[in-house]
Amino acid sequence: MKPKAKRSPSQLEACWKEKDLISGRVSDAMVVIMRTNGCCWAKTGGCSMCGYRTASLTQVTEDDLNRQIDEALSRYEGEPFVKFYTSGSFLDENEIPATVRERIFKEFSGCERILFESRPEFVTSEVLVTIPKNATIALGLESSDPEILDVSINKGFTPEDSRRAGILIGEHGLMVRTYLILKPLFLTESAAMDDTVRSALFADGFSDEISINPLNIQRGTLAERLWRAGEARSPWIWSLIEVLRRLSGNVGARLMSSPSGGGTARGVHNCGKCDGDALDAVERFSFSQNINDLEVSCGCIGAWQTYIEAERILGTASDLDRGFDNDLALGCEKDGRI
Repeated sequence: MKPKAKRSPSQLEACWKEKDLISGRVSDAMVVIMRTNGCCWAKTGGCSMCGYRTASLTQVTEDDLNRQIDEALSRYEGEPFVKFYTSGSFLDENEIPATVRERIFKEFSGCERILFESRPEFVTSEVLVTIPKNATIALGLESSDPEILDVSINKGFTPEDSRRAGILIGEHGLMVRTYLILKPLFLTESAAMDDTVRSALFADGFSDEISINPLNIQRGTLAERLWRAGEARSPWIWSLIEVLRRLSGNVGARLMSSPSGGGTARGVHNCGKCDGDALDAVERFSFSQNINDLEVSCGCIGAWQTYIEAERILGTASDLDRGFDNDLALGCEKDGRI
């Protein structure tokens, strides 16, 4: 086995291009993942499903971060939308010092839209006055249920903390994108759908966009440990579509979902045969907001309905698929994706 290559603190973790919306139109976007000193919350335990600590290093200097910005600029091709992510909070000065933030805002001042994420404790009036008006701040609310945030996710803040931050961001003339997780640990498929719908209705009061992120099993997490033991399953794509259907027309915020690991055993998935079509439907809806774009069919919708009923009868959130059909998981293991 080859030893892992040493990761340089002066290089980006990742950078790619994708599509997103600006003022209602589909536009090109560049996504930048920076290597930083890591999420402050992860250092005390972190969220149960978050493996982004693997993108963190120690002793990343300001010079390292500036070199990462240089790399991002070398890959920038004039995309009107640029997204900067870290393993934690862009507004945490232990990750991104104010001088580095200022440089990013200056270098990408020609963008129509720039997005970054932060925990709510770093969202203050003192910081927000330094943020350009083309910015969108993403908040990882995950759930509006305090018990789920505490027990299932170990988020380290309350729904009210996110609401306060979201309102404050709006008062400073900036946009808010709120992230919700579909199917946190220990929730059945049915309970997870209900929670995400309730959470979206809660978030709608302070959000311009609501992004629904189905549970993705990331390495080195409690979620992975339970998944390997058969005690957790990422949601069905049918569940994601059902949530979007329930919310369509009932919230003012734009609804969207761009699932990580979609169509694999670790990510949101159906039977395997219809996964691509179902995920394409979710993508179309995310851009159009037209509920008709969610129309897709497959015989496995009956298996999804049976799965939900079986969970209800058995009173468990364990992965019932493991007892009947292991082909998907075995297939991923064989091709190296697990």
